[in-house]
Amino acid sequence: MAGFNKVVNSYEEAMAGLEDGMTVVAGGFGLCGIPENLINQIKTMGTKDLTIVSNNCGVDGFGLGVLLEDRQVKKMVSSYVGENALFMQQLLAGELEVVLTPQGTLAEKMRAGGAGIPAFFTATGYGTPVAEGKEVREFNGRKCILEESITGDFAIVKGWKADRYGNVIYRHTAQNFNPMAATAGKITVVEVEEIVEPGELDPAHIHTPGIYVNRVILGTFEKRIEQRTVRK
Repeated sequence: MAGFNKVVNSYEEAMAGLEDGMTVVAGGFGLCGIPENLINQIKTMGTKDLTIVSNNCGVDGFGLGVLLEDRQVKKMVSSYVGENALFMQQLLAGELEVVLTPQGTLAEKMRAGGAGIPAFFTATGYGTPVAEGKEVREFNGRKCILEESITGDFAIVKGWKADRYGNVIYRHTAQNFNPMAATAGKITVVEVEEIVEPGELDPAHIHTPGIYVNRVILGTFEKRIEQRTVRK
């Protein structure tokens, strides 16, 4: 059964094969459930001209935001960019291509890509700049636009627990985009807080089956909070 073991022991091995110009689909929402160490490995590698698909682009100096510092990102497909001053500067200066995508549409683009569905119709965005250049059809009296699904050369995902076969459980709200992202990569890499033996995870609790996962790595995490507010 050793051939099923997907655990790698270094971040170099985890991200081996990532090259300039590739597309990376990343899980996480804000700073919740982000694969922070896999992101740091991309920064260390210096890979450039990347297309990053993620709900947002981290914050200045943390999460996906670190990839902006050396201009490793060519194109960002995301739904929210409001926490990152460097992102805003590069966007306004024309140094970063940004495709703003409604949040639910972005999640469905990942899910559909992972399911082998090339495109789908949604009413979200009709009549707005989001719809420009896209096919429109009417369903039950409602105008919908055609959105193409998304897949990536790599998907990077943060899980809570995984077994050596790559079955993954996410914890609470850290599920967010991670389950969809995990299906959408040609190579899916999951970093987790705990690795257990096959059979230790309740099959009914597994969110991402190991069939979608190529590599698993054990990490330690800062889990930073974007805006910590406490009572005086």
